[in-house]
Amino acid sequence: MGIFSRLKWFFKNQWRQYLVGVIALIVVAIFNVIPPRIIGDVVDAVSKRNMTAHFLLVNMLVFLGTAIAQYLLRYLWRKMIFGSSFVLERDLRSRLYRQFMKMDATFYQKWRTGDLMAHATNDIDAVREVAGPGILTLADSIITGTSTILAMGLMISWKLTLWAVLPLLLLGIMANVLGGKVHDAFSKSQAEFSNINNKTQESIVGIKVLKALGQEKEDEEDFNKYVEDNIKANKRSYRLDSLFDPMTTLIMGISYVVTIILGGLSVLNKQITIGQLVSFITYMAQLTWPMYAVGSLFNVLERGSASYDRISELLGEKSSLVHPKHAVESAPDGTLDFNVHSFHYPDDSATALQNVHFQLKEGETLGIVGPTGGGKSTIISLLMRDFDHYDGAIKVGNHDIRKYDVDNYLNTIGYVPQTNFLFSTNIRDNVRFANIEASQEEVEKASRVADLDTDIEKMPNGYDTQVGELGVSLSGGQKQRLAIARAILSNPKLLILDDSLSAVDFKTERNIEQRIAQNRRFATTIIAASRLSSVENANQILVIDHGTIIEKGNHHELLAQKGWYYNTFHLQEKTAQLEGRLNNG
Repeated sequence: MGIFSRLKWFFKNQWRQYLVGVIALIVVAIFNVIPPRIIGDVVDAVSKRNMTAHFLLVNMLVFLGTAIAQYLLRYLWRKMIFGSSFVLERDLRSRLYRQFMKMDATFYQKWRTGDLMAHATNDIDAVREVAGPGILTLADSIITGTSTILAMGLMISWKLTLWAVLPLLLLGIMANVLGGKVHDAFSKSQAEFSNINNKTQESIVGIKVLKALGQEKEDEEDFNKYVEDNIKANKRSYRLDSLFDPMTTLIMGISYVVTIILGGLSVLNKQITIGQLVSFITYMAQLTWPMYAVGSLFNVLERGSASYDRISELLGEKSSLVHPKHAVESAPDGTLDFNVHSFHYPDDSATALQNVHFQLKEGETLGIVGPTGGGKSTIISLLMRDFDHYDGAIKVGNHDIRKYDVDNYLNTIGYVPQTNFLFSTNIRDNVRFANIEASQEEVEKASRVADLDTDIEKMPNGYDTQVGELGVSLSGGQKQRLAIARAILSNPKLLILDDSLSAVDFKTERNIEQRIAQNRRFATTIIAASRLSSVENANQILVIDHGTIIEKGNHHELLAQKGWYYNTFHLQEKTAQLEGRLNNG
């Protein structure tokens, strides 16, 4: 019953609806004791040969009226109780979604997509069952059981009632014994369901790689292993749960035997009439549902409790991002001062950045280059506030970026990563995602800046072309350019291109760089790149290696230093010349 205590915040908000529903259940239970009494009276009238048409008509009308009233009241409690349970489902889904939106990168490294999907679907459904069928079963079994037992005791025989219900106490003992085992079994079952979700999601997303490497059979075998583990967990949980129904049947059978033997003796001793015994047995039949409901209730509560534990664990996760009580209200504006003495990732003791200091004035362009794994993306991650815990400070306009509200800060940044996420909609809506009210003219202008307009014009449906899931219908270069167009359309104060031109050729890259420079003449831009040609025109270029700055200056100054930048630039230049000869030859 602990799950009800943990959901009291919800029941407190919905108490009126549940009160109406429970009252309707109570009235239904009261009406429910009338038909067995009518049946007993009719049987007695027949056995005593004093049945009249008027007597039968009145009883049948009462019987019919009772049935109609129960129908209407059942509609009412279903609307109140089941309707409220869907309010809980909505609230939990909203809370989880808000939690997903505010969590940091560390959270998404810890939790896999399949886990999060399982929590947001299967687990929430299980908790909703507690607030709907769970409440119904609990209230209905108590009300129906109590009213039926009272009717049996007050209208027929309290002694016979006592003997008949005595075996039912065994159900409570059984529920107590199996409680912890069922909870653990359902927790394991839900965890295995999450694992299947993870495996399915990874296999579908990586289907091209699986096929290219010829790993379909191996992946299928791996998937089948997850399925088998899930089946084993489900078998154990349902095996424990299935112990209730046979036990309930056995206990109810014992109660019927007691009723028939003692009831028959009572009739022979003229303590009750034959009609009262028929009514008593009919009442016993009505007790069957509450008894079976105990097993059903136990199933729902334990499954819901296990699922709510998993959901609560997610909701209890705390973001490591700083959320200031008194955030800077003005939008980030001014010179960017990056001064990080040291930074390491949360689960890694190795230093990722050390003594990285630079200043970027408004309207300037900064290039960040260096060997793979040198720290370029880490600098971008700190600017994007993926992580807020580092030794040092990053300021925009004399305010530490951690003093800004995260959403307000990020709204001023246009970010284009190397691997872009596109939505399963048309090109137009993907471009104007950050500003869905943007006009067609604005969409086309942004596409021209990203050198994507010519490609779109060649497509059969133009800007209405569907890109498919994750942009599957577009090439790698088209995906990157679409993402650049999306960032350009938002007109950010700071545009960050994180190796976002790696999939386009040299000529296209030059066109995009020139158009971005013209479009953002007085705006700030940061370009992290592997190809040095991408940053040649930057006001300032940083060379990052092993998490620190090893060279700094503009293009000509770095060439004059004859270090890493000089060597890499000439190597890439020779490579480009060789590729050009091969393509022309």
